[in-house]
Amino acid sequence: MAFIRKKQQEQQLQLYSKERFSLLLLNLEEYFFEQHTAHHIQHKGSQKERRVRGSLKICSKSVIFEPDAISQPIIKIPLRDCIKIGKHGENGTNRHFAKAKSGGISLIFSQVYFIKEHNIVAPYKIERGRMEYVFELDVSGKVEDVVETLLQLHRASCLDKLGDQTAMITAILQSRLARTSFDKNRFQSVSEKLHMECKAEMVTPLVTNPGHVCITDTTLYFQPLNGYPKPVVQITLQDVCRIYKRRHGLMPLGLEVFCTEDDLCSDIYLKFYDPQDRDELYFYIATYLEHHVAERTAESYTLQWQRGHLSNYQYLLHLNNLADRSCNDLSQYPVFPWIISDYCSSELDLSNPGTFRDLGKPVGALNKERLERLLERYQEMLEPKFMYGSHYSSPGYVLFYLVRIAPEYMLCLQNGRFDNADRMFNSIAETWKNCLDGATDFKELIPEFYGDDVSFLVNSLKLDLGKRQGGQMVDDVELPPWARSPADFLQKSREALESNYVSEHLHEWIDLVFGYKQKGSEAVGAHNVFHPLTYEGGVDLNSIEDPDEKVAMLTQILEFGQTPKQLFVTPHPQRITEKFKSLPQTSCDSVSIADSPGEESFEDLTEESKKLAWNNIAKLQLHEQHKLHKEAVTGIAVSCNGSSVFTTSQDNTLKMFSTESKMLQRSISFSDMALSSCLLLPGDDTVISSSWDNNVYFYSIAFGRSQGTLMGHDDAVSKICWHDNRLYSASWDSTVKVWSSVPAEMIGTKRHQFDLLAELEHDVSVDTISLNAASTLLVSGTREGKVTIWDLTTATILHQIQCHSGTVCDTAFSPDSRHVLSTGEDSCVNVIDVQTGMLISSMTSDKPQRCFIWDGNTVLSGSQSGELLVWDLLGGKLCERIQGHKGAVTCIWMNEQCSSIITGGEDRKIMFWKLQY
Repeated sequence: MAFIRKKQQEQQLQLYSKERFSLLLLNLEEYFFEQHTAHHIQHKGSQKERRVRGSLKICSKSVIFEPDAISQPIIKIPLRDCIKIGKHGENGTNRHFAKAKSGGISLIFSQVYFIKEHNIVAPYKIERGRMEYVFELDVSGKVEDVVETLLQLHRASCLDKLGDQTAMITAILQSRLARTSFDKNRFQSVSEKLHMECKAEMVTPLVTNPGHVCITDTTLYFQPLNGYPKPVVQITLQDVCRIYKRRHGLMPLGLEVFCTEDDLCSDIYLKFYDPQDRDELYFYIATYLEHHVAERTAESYTLQWQRGHLSNYQYLLHLNNLADRSCNDLSQYPVFPWIISDYCSSELDLSNPGTFRDLGKPVGALNKERLERLLERYQEMLEPKFMYGSHYSSPGYVLFYLVRIAPEYMLCLQNGRFDNADRMFNSIAETWKNCLDGATDFKELIPEFYGDDVSFLVNSLKLDLGKRQGGQMVDDVELPPWARSPADFLQKSREALESNYVSEHLHEWIDLVFGYKQKGSEAVGAHNVFHPLTYEGGVDLNSIEDPDEKVAMLTQILEFGQTPKQLFVTPHPQRITEKFKSLPQTSCDSVSIADSPGEESFEDLTEESKKLAWNNIAKLQLHEQHKLHKEAVTGIAVSCNGSSVFTTSQDNTLKMFSTESKMLQRSISFSDMALSSCLLLPGDDTVISSSWDNNVYFYSIAFGRSQGTLMGHDDAVSKICWHDNRLYSASWDSTVKVWSSVPAEMIGTKRHQFDLLAELEHDVSVDTISLNAASTLLVSGTREGKVTIWDLTTATILHQIQCHSGTVCDTAFSPDSRHVLSTGEDSCVNVIDVQTGMLISSMTSDKPQRCFIWDGNTVLSGSQSGELLVWDLLGGKLCERIQGHKGAVTCIWMNEQCSSIITGGEDRKIMFWKLQY
């Protein structure tokens, strides 16, 4: 998984450098400045004198000597424990040696650490007492500079206040960075053009490495100040897939670059000293990636997840990534939920809801008795209040789970020691029980629990992790009875994560961690309140003037854990599962969807054939075209047998066209004003047209005459729909009216009678409406860009969303009624979740899309430009442009098989399109 992949990358870099040394041997917030080849002179001047060759590392808080021989331990001498630093032989000590101008450096100290003896990862060995070590540099001329540097760093380490220490070390670092620059000889090509260069730090778990960032027209470079682990890291811009701005220590200073599409393991994570440098570099790379969406939104992934194109696991990975969680930053490591609550049974029953944890509650609220005690303390607490004294994700918790695969990280975090054996990650069941009952344990899980790498569960490195109170050694993690092996445990955990129960409830956990229950009154109501310092914006570090307070605050932020960036401010939509599939699909608007001549009957249609048609929708080809009107076409309806096509137009006429004879059969005029839409009633006996003259007209096809007029509105009727003997009419008078049809005694003999059932009032003109498949919901779009979803059973508003900046051109429900698509004059194509009213996807075209049809995943839209555009909603991209009308495409119709399409346009034509497989 993420951490294991990151560790493998670091190991590859270490292979490059052929060193046992690692930045993890440094203290937290310590820098590695420079290194020199040298000899450690043991027992200098005696018969036992021994020379050990290796590399001397000068760091901001310590001196580290790495012997070439792996049997010898790495030596770490903290500068704060140094009593004296100087050239060997000074002040009367071995003066003859000093006169020889040898490269000897003497360190007298009271404490030393021995690390990785025989290259075995183990707790550091400590030796205390007054000692002197002598290191002889290969280049003797560098001794004075090194001694001067060590004395300067020693003074910083011995300052009383931590803030003063940090300030002095930072000043030394910045001075070194200012005296150096990126080596242009490292460019891959002499023709590269430099765009910008600045100072930054490369971030890996628990450590940061200072250096210089340089970006050219082709490549991003990072050159470490110390040349470790390699002289330069380079990323070719054409390989970059994604970039994200990151907050580091709650500050907007981070930038993470990915050369892979679906992965949490980035190629480089940079922390800048100036937010403007970060933003400029981000903008440059984002501009370079013109062909790619540099930063996907959470909502765009929500649509893919809802419709089953992303697994629960993949979706959580994406949300973590978007919420600033990174495997490079252990204080913001990706967080995953506990899913299973049964770690005792011999068999895991995923069909039993009792097997699962309640995803609607944070870990701290799962135990009612413990929650009552926490709430009692919360009520007595002074502001700012918080319910939990620890977080659900922190560096300590991450390494608690990963100690077996990443022991050096644990040793780094805990000053060279492993945790107490009884507090280690010994058992899945014990860990879960402690999360339920422990007074201060509220941790969630990490992605590795749902991956396929078992190494974090197995002590394959044969680490000595200590002995528990019962006498048993800490070894592999104890699995629940239902898991036959570590691999079986991960497989069953993954199955649980992807189960129907979790799919139906995962949105509740997302609300807590990434959503609207993360902060404010909703968080209080959900018992989901953590320490203020864990939240983005909880403290402004720049406003803290006291250096000690600032360092202490930053340390607490980095070590305590951080709440993810909030991604959603409204309830998260539920996933579409078999249990929550909507009613059977029927015609979702008023047009009687028919088959074209010679094609299969409705009974022969299958969902597979529709899916195949939509998969090939980009292969649409123009079959024939006819100019029927004198003005723009506004509506299309087709008879069941496909033999007759009815169109309305702004030229005031209703036309009837024969697909068999290719001839215009009838032309009917009802009014002196434009007709705005038309539809056929079931049975193909009557066609209805709406008009700008405020009326709806009924025309009998069999009798060839007008059959009545409904004078229903005070302004133009913009759109009509029909379902189950009900007429729905939208008007510029700011209403949508629902009418119940009273059947005539004999078809064609009497005008249609209608009773007004409901009036749906809007603030401004309504330009478009559409019904869902069951006719229980209606969506309307207004002139001012609002989309309103109505519950027709109660005539009430479910959601009202301001999602366009101009007139809404068209709206429609998805076939499963879970989503609404809308297009507008602002050229946006938006997807709205019906359950929550959340805008979950938005794309922009170069021109407004006047009309469209869609299957929930793919959209075929008619553009203001006259083209037909194919959109992949799940991929968030425009796939195809098909040349069509001269002037805007104004209306579009598709048959039930999704194989034949008719469009109407401003060019007064109707065009017949066929799919070519």
